[in-house]
Amino acid sequence: MNGDTRNLIERPYQEIVDDILTAVVGGVVNEPIIFDVKEDLYPLAEPAREIRGITGTRARARHSFHKEIDFLFSEGDNAVVWQPGGQRPDDETTFYVDYFRRESDSPLTDINVGSVTRTLSEAIGREIATVYQQINQAYLSAFIETAEGTSLDLVVAILGVVRHTRDHAVGLATFFRDPDVEGNITIPEGVVLTTEKGEASFITTQQRTLQRGQVRIDVPIRAGEDFKGEAGKVEAGKITTLAAPIAGIARVTNFEATFLGAKDESDEELRARARAVLRALGKGTLAALARVIFEGRGELVEYWDPSGPPAKQSPLGTVTLLVEAEPERFPSLQAAVHETRAAGVLATLVARYVFFKPRVRARIAAGLTAAGKDKVKGEIIAAAQAYVDGLTAGEPAEGGELLAAIQSPKEVSDALIVDVMAWRSDLAAPGGESLSDALTAAVSGLPSGDPDALRAAIDQILDQRAPAPPGGRRIPDRSLVQDAAGERAADEDIEAGEFFVAAQVLGEDWWVVLDFEPADIVLEEG
Repeated sequence: MNGDTRNLIERPYQEIVDDILTAVVGGVVNEPIIFDVKEDLYPLAEPAREIRGITGTRARARHSFHKEIDFLFSEGDNAVVWQPGGQRPDDETTFYVDYFRRESDSPLTDINVGSVTRTLSEAIGREIATVYQQINQAYLSAFIETAEGTSLDLVVAILGVVRHTRDHAVGLATFFRDPDVEGNITIPEGVVLTTEKGEASFITTQQRTLQRGQVRIDVPIRAGEDFKGEAGKVEAGKITTLAAPIAGIARVTNFEATFLGAKDESDEELRARARAVLRALGKGTLAALARVIFEGRGELVEYWDPSGPPAKQSPLGTVTLLVEAEPERFPSLQAAVHETRAAGVLATLVARYVFFKPRVRARIAAGLTAAGKDKVKGEIIAAAQAYVDGLTAGEPAEGGELLAAIQSPKEVSDALIVDVMAWRSDLAAPGGESLSDALTAAVSGLPSGDPDALRAAIDQILDQRAPAPPGGRRIPDRSLVQDAAGERAADEDIEAGEFFVAAQVLGEDWWVVLDFEPADIVLEEG
């Protein structure tokens, strides 16, 4: 909606009354004439004795022009004459003229104030003006930007959005500036925040701007629709996660507990939430992908797409998303992203995961059937998985704890971890043509014995190499299996269970993920 479409029909009361009175006495109402800035004189279609009024468009808005100031009636020319220095219609727009005919057959002639004709015309004009206003109100009630009250509730209901009532908890979230970022940082309405483990979610209800030099700012928040009443009341310091990162914001928290609000959500706050939902409805948009990641209890940390800055660009038709999520949630997040992405777009989801695969030899009692042995292997894997699932980001998997979990099934009398393989997620893999392929192609056509040409070709390739998005692959990294001193664990350390799988990579917290299959277990009877 814009200024040209904000009102479906614009008919002020006085204009309606003037038209009625002109018509009653046999005049001409709203004769259309196209205005041209090259012309000042515009003849009328019928002989006239007086012009009652002219309306038209000025500065792209409806406007009533004034007789003797903006225009005159030239009786000899039977025409409208626009005055120098007066206001005129916009070029190539239509203006409308009401005028009295020189000869009229109407028996009604008295249109002065207080006459019966004028009194009845004003009463009818009032009712017509009211109908026009009702039509306009019904028209405005169909748009998010102009609907109000109950009408706005009905419009946003199409999007599945419901007005938050006083049953939703409110509070303040404090956003902190990244020390490396200068300038103003805008925190818009509708930003989604949540507690660390997703027990409750909140949205910002007003826009705030963190001014240059300002370290922090408080922003009003309200609990999400699924967290009415007591569910939206959280303690101080619990709201720490953003659904999507905001450039320049290092962290967020709440210094005070949230509490049940004293008033319902305003129309402006409801509009802001509806706009956010609309932005996220487009398939394949970053807003849509960020939304499904957040709904799956994940956090979008970083992304690479073709329209991003040089350091964050991906090949055309691809998008790469780095998320922070518990390993058990990753498959569902991956499925949601692939369901939401636009057709033909390759979406790659990556996370900071350290994968490890133990090789185990376990001793069991003799006489178990083949099905029984398969069941024991399943119980060993389940026990190890339960231990790893209890770890958080940055917490390593300890060999002793893992060995204790492997030995927990009652059929296992002893167990030994004979080897551990480890990988880490590829978060900096070259995309497209490999470096070796690019160098080979660059030097293949060079003359032999020309070191300067060779050096120039290699320098050109290296200068053109831009940071590439993660490839979603695993990089073997045995150094992540470490002994107590933090060095690479030896075979005897692994067999003794005196090792751990590191969850710190380049100073960042990663998640440890178990990759354990029945083929990795050898059962020995006796």
